Amino acid sequence: MTFNDDNNDDEGGEVVPELKLRVEGNDDVNEKRELMPLIKWEMATFSTPMLAVLIFASVALFPTIFLPSSPSMWVAGMAFGYGFGFLLIISAAAVGVSLPFFIGSLFLHRIQGWLEKYPKKAAFLRAAGGGNWLHQFKAVALIRLSPFPYILYNYCAVATHVEYGPYILGSLVGMVPEIFISIYTGTLIQTLADASQERHGLSAVQILLNVGGFLITLVAIIVFTVYAKRQLRKLQREEELV
Repeated sequence: MTFNDDNNDDEGGEVVPELKLRVEGNDDVNEKRELMPLIKWEMATFSTPMLAVLIFASVALFPTIFLPSSPSMWVAGMAFGYGFGFLLIISAAAVGVSLPFFIGSLFLHRIQGWLEKYPKKAAFLRAAGGGNWLHQFKAVALIRLSPFPYILYNYCAVATHVEYGPYILGSLVGMVPEIFISIYTGTLIQTLADASQERHGLSAVQILLNVGGFLITLVAIIVFTVYAKRQLRKLQREEELV
């Protein structure tokens, strides 16, 4: 993803267009349709322990090579539900955000040069590296909630001089909503797939629950994103005053 540093774009990028793409666009639906045969094959081929290993490995390693791990989170929701699925994803995510952080330290000067080319886009990222431990923890958590590409931030974080402690804890806390949304998506896909295979429609209660869950998910994405962006701007202003 490229960033253009122009006067029409505030720190952190525009929220509404990205949300519209993420929620209303057809790309996400098409992606699920294309991935469903692979997901079904994966669940039918591998045993439960092996499936857990594959999910852990993909969530832990994919962000390092700039691949999305959301499909693996969907599988975790389909196979393991909210309890074990969450524990599996959050433990793998700890590895997934740590590896790029340490790898990025090897290319510190190059990443810093990239950030200097886009001062407006990088301003709120740099704000995360200032202040005390609590300030850094809060800023990292908010960045995870914001629309900024998390895979890119994994590598950029080290260039903002944020410490590893607040980085890893802030990352995990900030990723909790995304993880639960991904698990819900997986369970929803499983419900629809089961109804399709059994050739019967969903009951009125199931329809209401699914529609309600989708609406709650949509509202949660909007609320978390807007809140995160506002708080990041506030942290940035405080950092500039200091």
